[in-house]
Amino acid sequence: MYAIIQTGGKQYKVAENDIINVEKLDANVGDKVNLDVLMLVADGKVTNGNPIVEGAKVVAEVVEQGKADKIVVFKYKAKKNYRRKQGHRQPYTALKILSVN
Repeated sequence: MYAIIQTGGKQYKVAENDIINVEKLDANVGDKVNLDVLMLVADGKVTNGNPIVEGAKVVAEVVEQGKADKIVVFKYKAKKNYRRKQGHRQPYTALKILSVN
């Protein structure tokens, strides 16, 4: 059994005991969050939502709040002595999927 969920403007395929990194959620470590289910597949039967599946629920637990690896943003213009170097670390929330039903 698996589900397609939506959070942070992105969609993820999840099953029980999966750990996924999603866009930062406003929750503390150990909190449980409910996620919107767009599609549910159970025993070969597919249930599509319009836009979400009524009665379906995915419960996840916050495992970690962290930051991804640094990416370097470097801008320059050739022959103009224009250089800008900037780093960025995207915050994320690690979720463990507890139940899909």
